[in-house]
Amino acid sequence: MFKGHPKGLYALALANTGERFGYYTMLAVFALFLRANFGLDAGVAGFIYSTFLGLVYLMPLAGGMLADKFGFGKMVTIGITIMFAGYLLLSLPLGGDTFAMLAMLAALLFISLGTGLFKGNLQVMVGDLYNDPKYAAKRDSGFSLFYMAINIGALFAPTAAVKIKEWAELSLGYSSNDAYHFSFAVACASLILSIAIYYIFRPTFRHVEGGKTKKGEAAVATEQLTPEETKQRIVALCLVFAVVIFFWMAFHQNGLTLTYFADEFTAKSSEGIQSMLFNVWNLVLVIIGVYAAFSVSQSESKSGKYASLAVLVAVVAVLVYKALNVSGSISISAPIFQQFNPFYVVALTPVSLAIFGGLAKRGKEPSAPRKIAYGMLVAAVGFAVMAFASIGLLTPDAQAAAGDAAIFVNPNWLISTYLVLTFAELLLSPMGISFVSKVAPPKYKGLMMGGWFVATAIGNWLVSVGGFLWGGISLTVVWSVFIVLCLLSALFMFVMMKRLESATK
Repeated sequence: MFKGHPKGLYALALANTGERFGYYTMLAVFALFLRANFGLDAGVAGFIYSTFLGLVYLMPLAGGMLADKFGFGKMVTIGITIMFAGYLLLSLPLGGDTFAMLAMLAALLFISLGTGLFKGNLQVMVGDLYNDPKYAAKRDSGFSLFYMAINIGALFAPTAAVKIKEWAELSLGYSSNDAYHFSFAVACASLILSIAIYYIFRPTFRHVEGGKTKKGEAAVATEQLTPEETKQRIVALCLVFAVVIFFWMAFHQNGLTLTYFADEFTAKSSEGIQSMLFNVWNLVLVIIGVYAAFSVSQSESKSGKYASLAVLVAVVAVLVYKALNVSGSISISAPIFQQFNPFYVVALTPVSLAIFGGLAKRGKEPSAPRKIAYGMLVAAVGFAVMAFASIGLLTPDAQAAAGDAAIFVNPNWLISTYLVLTFAELLLSPMGISFVSKVAPPKYKGLMMGGWFVATAIGNWLVSVGGFLWGGISLTVVWSVFIVLCLLSALFMFVMMKRLESATK
């Protein structure tokens, strides 16, 4: 699974892991912070939240255009510096007045601009590592591993956000609103780690940083395309961009309406074996067990197989022991549900790679556009789970006014929804990024990767639709909106499949 990839992949993936940990720590509590600190209603908080997400994914367009001219590595360094300034400003507890609001908006602008320079260009560099013919066949699996590393950072983010906030309240005596800023401060530390990793391991990927070639460095050969081929590829990419708009509109409800659902409609406590799922270290043990199991079958030496088997047995023994001795109940904080998506990504990536690797050996692996279409179908199923879970529930407005008559559902509904949506994400996001890096004309790689993020940005702006629907409308109607959009997007992909697949040949 990890063999046959360029060394630079792991360096760039780790650098991105640190940055994503800080970003998702901030994002895990951001929507709740807006409502608690500034007294905003769900719609306004959702608009600010989705606008910020939109900017985060819009700015890579400008970042890609600059990188095509000045080099990807230079933009990455400048971007992470600007991001640091934004997180530092956001971490200051300035209260809830107009000045604090303006400072927060300025911080969000810095973060989105810095991310625009950093995120897309780092991914272009990852793609360019696979331009070498000896790595070309590993491109899709390389982006799956890269995506997995991102989610390792995201896995710990919700727990970090909640625990640091609680520590600031209980140990330092900060008010609930001011304590949120300590969660934001984590991002500053994570960016320092990220840039350190980037420069320590820079020799493994310096050749794909772009910009002017220094004396003694080899130039990277680029593919030559006719104007017609260039046009064909750009059109194919734009068709994919149109579809992913609606995926991200639906998927990023995890930080908005799905978090609202966790906060307002989901039981506030858990007990028994289910309670183990809310401890991130138990999830880490499961991940270790999954990778140990794959290592048992894939290791080329007997000693490696035995070592992996020993790890697997130890993990199972620890989990069984903990399950047999679990007692009492634990309280559940709404942001903690956001740990399940990255957990599933990390745990299921080797499963995904094994499935598609097996299909590839038999010549039956679906193309990247086809995987994206399947991803949209699976996303529709995820929101169908939510629609089923919401049958018989009150509207959000009625739930808020119900008092003791309020109805709460089992946390397993959200946990299951995140599982299904993660299957969709694994089919769509890493495959989409891989498709862009492969199909984009060499002269426009930064611009086209920026285009992927522009589509994501538009989708993120549309996330606010969920916030504005949240109130007096039946929850089944809210979730049905996303079901219909995902199904229509999948249908569009299948209709355009021949044109999309011809661009990859």
